[in-house]
Amino acid sequence: MRPDENFAMDWQTDERGAKQMATIAKAVKNAGTLYLATDPDREGEAISWHVRAALEEKNLLRGKNVQRVTFNEITKSAVQTAMANPRELDQPLIDAYMARRALDYLVGFTLSPVLWRKLPGSRSAGRVQSVALRLICEREAEIEVFKSREYWSITGSFATPRNAAFSARLTHLEGRKLDQFDLDNAEKAHAARDLVAKTAFAVRSVERKKAKRNPPAPFTTSTLQQEASRKIGMSAQSTMRAAQQLYEGVDLGGETVGLITYMRTDGVTMASEAITAIRAMIGDSYGARYLPEKPRVYTSKAKNAQEAHEAIRPTDVSRTPESMARHLSGEQMRLYELVWKRAVASQMQSAELDQVVVDLTDSTSRTVLRANGSIIAFEGFLKLYTEGRDDTKTDDDEGRVLPAMNEGESVSTRNVEADQHFTQPPPRFSEASLVKRMEEIGIGRPSTYARSSACCVTVITFDSMRDASFPKTAAVS
Repeated sequence: MRPDENFAMDWQTDERGAKQMATIAKAVKNAGTLYLATDPDREGEAISWHVRAALEEKNLLRGKNVQRVTFNEITKSAVQTAMANPRELDQPLIDAYMARRALDYLVGFTLSPVLWRKLPGSRSAGRVQSVALRLICEREAEIEVFKSREYWSITGSFATPRNAAFSARLTHLEGRKLDQFDLDNAEKAHAARDLVAKTAFAVRSVERKKAKRNPPAPFTTSTLQQEASRKIGMSAQSTMRAAQQLYEGVDLGGETVGLITYMRTDGVTMASEAITAIRAMIGDSYGARYLPEKPRVYTSKAKNAQEAHEAIRPTDVSRTPESMARHLSGEQMRLYELVWKRAVASQMQSAELDQVVVDLTDSTSRTVLRANGSIIAFEGFLKLYTEGRDDTKTDDDEGRVLPAMNEGESVSTRNVEADQHFTQPPPRFSEASLVKRMEEIGIGRPSTYARSSACCVTVITFDSMRDASFPKTAAVS
């Protein structure tokens, strides 16, 4: 690259590419039309441009018709539609690729020598991977300086007049709302525990409300990698490898058929015909109650989302995971099931929950304990799919059913406990949480998430880095 010449670049074909180009060149000699059918993204557009440029240098395209075709799924109908509607190369997309490559070189050529000096034997630094590494190092620095703080909670076990048991947590003590660190030692906690234990309580209020939980959007590249990590333990790279295989197709009775749409995307929309087919399947398989009146429409929340492609979905919803199991490997099957369920669930009815909040007070209303509970009144999309979480801690109140209680009735105290806790440092990044953070701050693209998140895999301490402007702990790929 020559920055002083408007970032002009010199291109050279590597050995593997040269073999492919030789095959293409041989085929082009006896053809009237060259169809460029590379991936439907920025890199795919650039590859088509490179192929055309290389053939033009050899004077092999004189008198030839060059067309660009794209499709988001490798199915017969999609390929036929693409071939019937060719277009020219997208120059703005090629220019975007050029700008990205220029940034890659500028960052790489600047950072790589520093990396080689500080970490002998390391490879080159990347524009996205370097930022991912910084995120990891900054998180590690936060962990190292974190100072844990002690706090206590008071939980009472109670019984209704009908002898139904439930628990409640102390929220107000002697007329003052408790903050997290108000009970910060055993002496204060035990005093509060003893006060609650000898106090008579009655139900001051019972608040009931209905809540809805909407299904998540169908998968993008990043959400697929996050969910595959959380739910089936697949790394980002393994996820993309299996997704590529599902996209390229499997043998179904002598015909190779792509089972999912293009897997490098930040779009959350689905084709209208796919939504229609999914809604028909929901109505037939689950009943009208599980089908919203209108199709659901989703928009991306990612900062730099281009949404040029559909979300990741099954190419044919009638190919259920069960029917595809004998055609797929274990990884392929688990990932296909995830994609299929997420896509179908995204068009299902919302889940309905009954939430209950009960406040218990003493006679002066100066000491208050609160009990929370919720039950699923209608499972909706939860019948098929539940989204995973990065935080493995569960909410104690979620799914807990409280017994029937009426305002004004007394409850009996069975036991009161004081529990000691300590604040925890921020967790180290998992592949899923690193991908999520990168997407939140607009770093990287769907094609780079897997390579960048691999930085998380190994954490090594380098004492020699103490004199540099780095934390002593760094993650490297």
